[in-house]
Amino acid sequence: MKYDKTKHMNFPLTVGALFLVGLASCGPGGDVYDASGNFEAEEIVVSSEATGKILKLNLDEGLELKAGQAVGYIDTIQLSLKKKQLVYSIGALLAKKPDASSQLSTIQKQIETANYEKKRVENLLKDDAATKKQLDDLNAQIDLYQKQYHSLQVSLGISTGSIQSETLPIKAQIEQLEDQIKKSVIVNPIDGTVLTKYAEQDEVVTAGKAIYKIADLSNILLRVYISGDQLSSVRIGQKIKIAVDDIKGGSKNYEGVVEWISDQAEFTPKTIQTKDERANLVYAAKIKVKNDGFLKIGMYADVMFK
Repeated sequence: MKYDKTKHMNFPLTVGALFLVGLASCGPGGDVYDASGNFEAEEIVVSSEATGKILKLNLDEGLELKAGQAVGYIDTIQLSLKKKQLVYSIGALLAKKPDASSQLSTIQKQIETANYEKKRVENLLKDDAATKKQLDDLNAQIDLYQKQYHSLQVSLGISTGSIQSETLPIKAQIEQLEDQIKKSVIVNPIDGTVLTKYAEQDEVVTAGKAIYKIADLSNILLRVYISGDQLSSVRIGQKIKIAVDDIKGGSKNYEGVVEWISDQAEFTPKTIQTKDERANLVYAAKIKVKNDGFLKIGMYADVMFK
């Protein structure tokens, strides 16, 4: 059999060519991706605004909550009792207010009687049946009654105002208690999914203690790091192609929008790979992606800028 030297020389060349093609197709479908990163979400830790025992807490990890939804409340019995005590204190103070209308009406009646007598004397004086002195005495009496009325009116006003002023600090304390009672209701701040639960029903908590962590997963963020030479290829608002590995060994494609690019460079994080691994400094960027329920926090994804 004749030996074909040319045929055996072409075999290594064919294998090498296939190897180079494989290197060029680093992403699914033959796409070369520019950067990689992990998904994250804007997480909110909901903390207690009151101190006491949690009497009710309706939430579990993975539960979907709406903004403004009440998920539980903390014991408010002591706050309610203190508020009731302050309300009684205000009632006791107001009971000391003088009965101004009753006291003033007495003098007002005297003034009306003196005015009636004055008119009668004036008529008698026309017929010379009364004296000028009688009229002068009545005028002086009416003037005295009017001064007494005014003096009593001022005095009663001061007393009433003083008592009203004493109730103001108590009313302020009641408003503080009402605010504390309101804050004893645990209200969810945003639409989202409960990620972590830190407290349980019947547990005693203090103000500031974390109760649960929540995040809106309907739109999730992909954090990537780009090198300086890639910076000119990325801008805020730009649409980005994203690929995520699926459970079947293939990939799922998404479209994201660049929401934020850091204006300050930082050293390359050890867990992040960039297109140019020789770059010492990179820029962080966040890409907003609409989540169909498949994407999870911490998932790895590749992105292509062009």
